[in-house]
Amino acid sequence: MTRTESEGTAVRRAVCPGSFDPITNGHLDIIARAAKLYDEVYVAVMINKSKQGLFAVEERIDLIRQVTGEYGNVRVESFHGLLVDFCKQRDIPAIVKGLRAVSDFDYELQMAQMNNGLSGVETLFVPTNPTYSFLSSSLVKEVAAWGGDVSHLVPPAVLSVLRERLTRP
Repeated sequence: MTRTESEGTAVRRAVCPGSFDPITNGHLDIIARAAKLYDEVYVAVMINKSKQGLFAVEERIDLIRQVTGEYGNVRVESFHGLLVDFCKQRDIPAIVKGLRAVSDFDYELQMAQMNNGLSGVETLFVPTNPTYSFLSSSLVKEVAAWGGDVSHLVPPAVLSVLRERLTRP
């Protein structure tokens, strides 16, 4: 039984933030693992107006909803600004981040310390499944643009849209 505030028990919430342009199997692995640990998991799709993504934010949200629909406790929303503000507005005390390598840790530790200092929000680091330790959205887009096979790196729904987008004149 899922705990609810109406039952007097706090709902355990976490957020998995990112640009998800596009969502990869590595992202999906972290989201799935968070969905097992928390009652509600928000996937927060970052809006960066200074960066042009391959997919519009609305497209990313739709794709993420498609590939996370089976979990039942995952919500997908966009955000701009500070992640801690997104967390405060939704009473989310924890950020879940996947770490691929030591180089990720250096940057993510600074962000975690800043976020905690600003708002008290905790960051939990989840080691990435070794199968996806090299994987990034940028790498997927680059390999796919050159005709490489990325079918094992993204969910089928994403692969279809990615191929269509990259073959469009």
